[in-house]
Amino acid sequence: MQRGLTSYGDAGFSLFLRKAFIKGAGYTDDALSRPVIGITDTASGYNPCHGNMPQLLEAVQRGILLAGGLPVRFPTISVHESFAHPTSMYLRNLMAIDTEEMIRAQPMDAVVLIGGCDKTVPAQLMGAASANIPAIQLVTGSMLTGSHRGQTVGACTDCRRYWAKFRADEIDEQEIAAVNNQLVPSVGTCSVMGTASTMACVAEALGMSLPGSATPPAVTADRIRAAELTGTKAVWLAQSSLTPKRILTEQAFNNAFRVLLAIGGSTNAIIHLAALAGRVGFGFDLDALDRMARETPVLVDLKPSGEHYMEHFHAAGGMAALLRELKPMLALDAMTVTGRTLGQELDDAPPAHVQQTVRARATPIYPEGGIAVLRGNLAPGGAII
Repeated sequence: MQRGLTSYGDAGFSLFLRKAFIKGAGYTDDALSRPVIGITDTASGYNPCHGNMPQLLEAVQRGILLAGGLPVRFPTISVHESFAHPTSMYLRNLMAIDTEEMIRAQPMDAVVLIGGCDKTVPAQLMGAASANIPAIQLVTGSMLTGSHRGQTVGACTDCRRYWAKFRADEIDEQEIAAVNNQLVPSVGTCSVMGTASTMACVAEALGMSLPGSATPPAVTADRIRAAELTGTKAVWLAQSSLTPKRILTEQAFNNAFRVLLAIGGSTNAIIHLAALAGRVGFGFDLDALDRMARETPVLVDLKPSGEHYMEHFHAAGGMAALLRELKPMLALDAMTVTGRTLGQELDDAPPAHVQQTVRARATPIYPEGGIAVLRGNLAPGGAII
């Protein structure tokens, strides 16, 4: 409660006043003496990607209480791609400012960042990196897949595919309406390897979220358990000196780029990683990314590069299965939010099993990464495709 006291000219009076007001909410001195864990509440009626926020908040708070902390949630803006006019990118920066300044302004010993939709996770990581108190990311998780006439469908790759069929008069209005009901059959982020799923995987690769927490779908018990464990870990973080800038090292970014390439992830992640790197004082080397792309195969068989969906990636072992295949290419001594290195976490990961979604490096989906750097007279500084 003594962190960042409002200036009333007398620190003792400032703390006295703060405690008087917070006690108006019914808190005891015992509660206020515990590590205070802030939780970003990004729920919105306009954001179905965050439709499981009440359940996640409850589970995170449970984990914090079990570990002896005091959970205090606070709202920030909530951004959904389909409800952002005229574009969502500037709202990423607004959300980053909102997140950073609320972390700075309010007394908390650590913060749990809950988000999912495309611009949310990068905005939260950017804000947390600048505020630089102990922080941990929890993604909301992907939606379930739907079914249309015996075919598995999911947003948003299949959205464009069926709309193209409708525009070409290959299907009628009745069928496109039926498809519309199946593309988003539950709350959660897109079920393909779009920007939201990409950033979930990138956050775990950076070491900013718990191992195994990137892939559980939004409406599963695995997602709720990940939320509880995240709350528990946040209390440990509050008592440590492990801040985002100690985790977001050059090694961590290299690991994130390797994962981005191997999952066939969204090119938007390059923009977000560049912004995040800037927050912690790193430059962005397109030539290094290009070299990585030429030697890192695409291993995850998910749409739009492959055939499957996020729920299949999770069933295949999730990020642990992928990181195990990438192990020779990774910086295994990179620190994670658990206080252990990536290599240590991989050593303790569940054993591999037979599955069809994460390929071995010897049998990749594509032999080179899903992102390329181009240079020429149209883009002398470089372009990403």
